[in-house]
Amino acid sequence: MAKKKKKAAKGSREQLIIASKVKAYVRQHKMMTASDAIVALSDQIYDILDRAIERSQANRRTTVRPQDL
Repeated sequence: MAKKKKKAAKGSREQLIIASKVKAYVRQHKMMTASDAIVALSDQIYDILDRAIERSQANRRTTVRPQDL
């Protein structure tokens, strides 16, 4: 049985998004971005990617495809 990799603690993960781009997008809609919203968004991206990786592995693939997301 393959060993599962440990997930990094949420606080120690590298940020996956460009905060300035997110803030600019939100600003276009005449809104402001809370400082912790960027971290929460990055955490959501990690969760989406983790599920997509699990799905592609379950389908015996090493490539994450759009349908895995």
